[in-house]
Amino acid sequence: GLSQPKQFHELVGIPMLIRTIQAFSSHPAISQIIVAVPAGYLESTRELVGKYRSPVDRIVAGGETRQQSVAAGLNMVEQETDVVLVHDAARPLVGEKVITDCLAAISNHGAAIAGIPVADTLKSVVAGSIIHNTVDRTNLWQAQTPQGARLALMRQAFDKATRDGFIGTDEAALFEHSKIPVAVSQGSAHNLKVTLPQDMEVAEAILMNRSCHTKQCSMKVGHGYDAHRLVAGRPLVLGGVTVPHHAGLAGHSDADVLSHALCDALLGALSEGDIGRHFPDTDQQYKGISSLLLLQKVTAIMEEKGMALGNADLTIVAQQPKLAPFLAEMQQNLARACNAAPHTINIKATTTENMGFTGREEGIAAHALVLLLVNR
Repeated sequence: GLSQPKQFHELVGIPMLIRTIQAFSSHPAISQIIVAVPAGYLESTRELVGKYRSPVDRIVAGGETRQQSVAAGLNMVEQETDVVLVHDAARPLVGEKVITDCLAAISNHGAAIAGIPVADTLKSVVAGSIIHNTVDRTNLWQAQTPQGARLALMRQAFDKATRDGFIGTDEAALFEHSKIPVAVSQGSAHNLKVTLPQDMEVAEAILMNRSCHTKQCSMKVGHGYDAHRLVAGRPLVLGGVTVPHHAGLAGHSDADVLSHALCDALLGALSEGDIGRHFPDTDQQYKGISSLLLLQKVTAIMEEKGMALGNADLTIVAQQPKLAPFLAEMQQNLARACNAAPHTINIKATTTENMGFTGREEGIAAHALVLLLVNR
């Protein structure tokens, strides 16, 4: 029932595809990542990968079947590659040990897949709902991914399947068709494939629990506040937008109070002090700098700490000028700087009914409240 392929659906604020890429890019044995996606999603995938700075080497158009999609990716694998792993983008919780164990099994046997022993009692059913008999589960395993082999064996299996017109449901089926022995390495119950809506709930619960066990809180909240004096002869910059007005904000940088408040909120959530600590007004390299660039630097700190912006609620306090026509552009600018979707950022503008320094038009202030989510 989704409006897009499930691998682009967010899991605790991050698309499943990105989480899957991160699982492999962080593994020391992985040297190249190739992503196969529906042909109509090539450009949007490039944008998504760029937004999250994911280390993907190639993005290729897949086919009508899994086998065709994997073949398209296999054609892009560098010739000197030793081992190729194939993994479902909809299995975003694959752990480092599952990948390592699968690679070890390939090293020993030439081809292997991750899997887990079947735990439930199995029934053979006829006529739609009548049990025929109980199936012996002693030697039954549930196949997972990654599935892989040495490059030469992988290509051998795909070439023979093409010649024979054989279609397999996974790579192991192609290995079997080519009489290539396939080992099974220990997978994980956490390495589930997200297929049904309830799978998302389970995956999110696992991710939350995993973050707690690594002593990294899955959610962090931060608040930011900034205020600058209005002076003549300066442009008024708010959220990276130059707003027409008879006065602008005084400051060492462009004095963008909205961006500054958001920076402080992010830094607060990360326990990283405030904007003055990172970009002091005594440092000439920041004189006149766009505050969106400062926000990008703060975003880099956030991502290095394994967090991503869940949402931000911002309020500009100004008696004049009227800001409603500029809020959408501000939202776009701030979202871009935070590597976040525009809908995650809400901006409001209010007055103080002529009370206080903002009401007397002596200055403009901004508040920001942010929620950060674990990003690995």
